[in-house]
Amino acid sequence: MKATINDVAKRAGVSMKTVSRVLNKEPNVAVTTRARVLQIAQELNYTPNFAARGLASSKSYLLALMYDDPGPTYIMEIQSGAIDVCREHGYHLVLEPVKVPKSGLAGPLIEDLEARLKRLPVDGVILTPPLSDSQIVLDVLTRLKIKYVRVGPSKNLQAIRDKETGLTVFMDDRQAAFDMTEALIKTGHKELGFIQGHPDHGSSYLRLEGFQAAINKYGLIVPTSRIVQGDYTFRSGIAAANALLSGSNTRPSAIFASNDDMAAGVVSVANRLGINVPAELSVCGFDDTPLTRKMSPQLSSVCQPIYEMGHMAAKLLLSRGDENLPSVQAVDYKLIFRGSTGRYLKDV
Repeated sequence: MKATINDVAKRAGVSMKTVSRVLNKEPNVAVTTRARVLQIAQELNYTPNFAARGLASSKSYLLALMYDDPGPTYIMEIQSGAIDVCREHGYHLVLEPVKVPKSGLAGPLIEDLEARLKRLPVDGVILTPPLSDSQIVLDVLTRLKIKYVRVGPSKNLQAIRDKETGLTVFMDDRQAAFDMTEALIKTGHKELGFIQGHPDHGSSYLRLEGFQAAINKYGLIVPTSRIVQGDYTFRSGIAAANALLSGSNTRPSAIFASNDDMAAGVVSVANRLGINVPAELSVCGFDDTPLTRKMSPQLSSVCQPIYEMGHMAAKLLLSRGDENLPSVQAVDYKLIFRGSTGRYLKDV
């Protein structure tokens, strides 16, 4: 028969409450007791019954990861980071797609979101962009008294930096885009093109701001025709690259796409047009997803630690206050240079 928590408690010579505290990683359990309980639980092949745990503690042991039209690689990395933390704490992660309507159509979203959260009670919610900036979603979660953490919000950044906000994990998209653009300029590129991300995502505007700030710093001029709207998809990268690389206008010597999927679209179009990457055109992206290393040439990119952001988001939600974690976590980025930019920029 399957071992029960009572079996573990009897063998270890402790109460069932102590076993529960050990398995839930609660503090104030003696080190020797914790080790003995874990060893016996392993010997008996004991696994907690989540339904029973929920009834006993009024917790569901579920976290929800909510997303609206993210890049597939982005959400996969966030999910992987969050799942690893959930497993450590005996939780499960559920994915909930949420489509935010245009302004003026909030009613149906509010009703749907409230109904879903009442059917599937969760102990916390991880919000990814653009949901992390949606006041509609934040208001619903606040009204239902559900704890949440925002990943990559772009509004009220000063308040976030000043830690005058709730649980938040973010990266400085503007500065990262500035640094990548500056690196391209310092290697001699004067004719640059830029592909902006999805208009509903705040990161799109921050990355454009960073690009423009670097352009202005070095006194360069980028015609509006060289700043093309995309939507973070490979297909939009192809459309933007066609606009930038075809026609009679002077072709840019480097294109900075706001994410890797769109940058991959640029490389695809360049190959079709017979434009050598990197000899005739440098291309770089943003996020440093696994796609960057599967391309030929491999793609230069801004490394956004997406897995770590998901990991930290779940950790903040499940923190019991004994880990001394600041409520706002700023994650570092770095520039990764590979073959798509031709001249490696390590010395810039």
